[in-house]
Amino acid sequence: MFENYKVYEIEYGGKKMTFETGKMCCLSNASVLVRWGETVVLVNVTASAKPREGIDFFPLSVDFEEKLYAVGKIPGSFIKRESRPSDKAILSSRLVDRPIRPLFPKDMRNDCSVVMTVMSVDPDCLPEIAGMVGTSFALSISDIPWNGPIAGINVGLVDGEIIVSPDAAQRAKSDLNLTVAANEDVICMIEAGANEVANDVMLDAIIKGHEEIKRMVAFIKNVQAEIGKPKFSFQSMEVPHELFDAIKDFAIDDVKAALDTDNKNVRDERLAPVVERIHEKFDDEEKTNAAVIDEAIYKLQKFIVRRWLLDEQKRVDGRKMDEIRPLAAEVGLLPRVHGSGMFTRGQTQVLTVATLGTISEAQKLDGIDDQEQKRYIHHYNFPSYSVGETRPSRGPGRREIGHGALAERALEPVIPPVEEFPYTIRLVSEVLSSNGSTSQGSICGSTLALMDAGVPIKRPVAGISCGLITEGDRWMTMVDIQGLEDFFGDMDFKVGGTEKGITAIQMDLKIVGLTYDIIREAFEKTYKARMYILNDIMLPVIPAPREELSKYAPKMKSIKIHPDKIREVIGSGGKVIQKICADCNVKIDINDDGDVFVAGTDSDGVRRALSIIETIVNDPEIGAIYKGRVTRLMNFGAFVELAPGKEGMVHISKLDMGRVEKVEDVVAVGDEVIVKVTDIDQQGRINLSRRDALIAMEAKKNAAKQ
Repeated sequence: MFENYKVYEIEYGGKKMTFETGKMCCLSNASVLVRWGETVVLVNVTASAKPREGIDFFPLSVDFEEKLYAVGKIPGSFIKRESRPSDKAILSSRLVDRPIRPLFPKDMRNDCSVVMTVMSVDPDCLPEIAGMVGTSFALSISDIPWNGPIAGINVGLVDGEIIVSPDAAQRAKSDLNLTVAANEDVICMIEAGANEVANDVMLDAIIKGHEEIKRMVAFIKNVQAEIGKPKFSFQSMEVPHELFDAIKDFAIDDVKAALDTDNKNVRDERLAPVVERIHEKFDDEEKTNAAVIDEAIYKLQKFIVRRWLLDEQKRVDGRKMDEIRPLAAEVGLLPRVHGSGMFTRGQTQVLTVATLGTISEAQKLDGIDDQEQKRYIHHYNFPSYSVGETRPSRGPGRREIGHGALAERALEPVIPPVEEFPYTIRLVSEVLSSNGSTSQGSICGSTLALMDAGVPIKRPVAGISCGLITEGDRWMTMVDIQGLEDFFGDMDFKVGGTEKGITAIQMDLKIVGLTYDIIREAFEKTYKARMYILNDIMLPVIPAPREELSKYAPKMKSIKIHPDKIREVIGSGGKVIQKICADCNVKIDINDDGDVFVAGTDSDGVRRALSIIETIVNDPEIGAIYKGRVTRLMNFGAFVELAPGKEGMVHISKLDMGRVEKVEDVVAVGDEVIVKVTDIDQQGRINLSRRDALIAMEAKKNAAKQ
């Protein structure tokens, strides 16, 4: 029945990977079921027979579909089915999109779709890697025009050793989470999160990953030669050479004059009448649609910018190749928030706001990996006004989610652990103005906001991008690319890090790939630029995290108790913990391992709640002083509750400094009093003294004065 069914097998990353094709999804242009360990991903690629009309780009969609049955979970939503993609799924889609997109014909307008469906997950075999390799395999054997294959691999750094395709246990303690995509000759994509890894170590990890990738690329080429379909012909949407040359002769000097400024607004104002004149002359004369004319104008701008860079070492705004645009940093802009920082680079400006919350406010995750929540969250917003456009806000798109994740990854290695700083941390980067590299601006703004909020980060982090122009064997890089250099250049190489090393990388390419020499130079230039940004711009504004949190931030303390004592702190039906929260005006979170987090707006209330909890889980000590509440009055004394379930008696003779005739003369039910434990008898009854506590407090006060 399945006469075209084929199975191919190779060892990849130390584990067997198989590709099954010809059995499932027979109506796709190509389909492959990838098995890697016990991870199973179904990949389908399809393309439309005809081009889409009225567009000036290649319409590619890449989707990474997480099915919770892959990890034996039922979705937690009300409707109990998968809905919108998780952030992790969107990031995985982008991870695959970036290395495959430049390999499609730039003049093709046929819709193309890649769908990776995750059906089973083995924690030791990452499904996004299986999806990327499966996508390359499927596109290679399909009839869709594509200049592959490529492959991808994950690389870790465990105890100083570079590990290709680390398993789950190794990834948990790795200082590096690097994904590399490449063909046999060059690197096509890099994405990394790292614990301050040095440039040379990062390059070594990239090279080692590439060595493994080369084996897979050669394997896919052999399969393609055996069963690959002939690529279909498509209607080219390339601008006719005659039309481009005519527009170039007509308008090149005017376009050069319009582009030659460091101000985006001025550039747009100058270009508008030039574009209008071009359309007036060529729309009717060439009898072609306006989209083709616009594409020709785009190509002319690209030609001019690239010639300036390659032939004259001239940048649009007059900067040198290693020169950064004017920079500015500010903190404390918003009075009621917990922390804020604004970073400006030329016409790119990002304001980041930090908010501190309780541990229970950590984000809960419902995905196919084993991470169930995260306490450090970064969100990135890119409103239309930031580029001078008008469109309604419809929530974050894939680009916004990707940029937010990049900034989050860059700062994550310096965020203090929960034991040192028991808060949930949310950062929101608002892009106020955009002319290139807003994701790196959000890294810098985030560092400022965290320090302004008093978060004791390990070290400040900065981010910068590096661009590239290539022509044959010629190439040149430049730091801090602005919008035009991104649009018309070949690379946007984003690197975030501290003075000690790299914490995040994201590389976007418009060409097939990079050599090791280009990567090495990009690392060197971005490191030098980061050090300038940190030492000359950011640290003079705020040299260290503030010593105190904002008065509007919750005050948080934590203690560790024995897990067996948790039930005593909670009490029957939650009565004990609810009473503590009400009496002290705090919020209490308790983890199963015995970590107790107490948060409140008043420091005294937090300290009192902690004292009550410590009294509950620990027996009162003779000589210790407590603040308690009077619960009952008797002729011979008063009973004082030190903590729920822990009560002692103050004899009338020890209620005050002098003689007391009636208990009611000194205290009433509900009063808070300071008492000292004087004795605990064999039956566990606690004897207290208010007089001894007052004497001890007075002595302490006098000692402090001296």
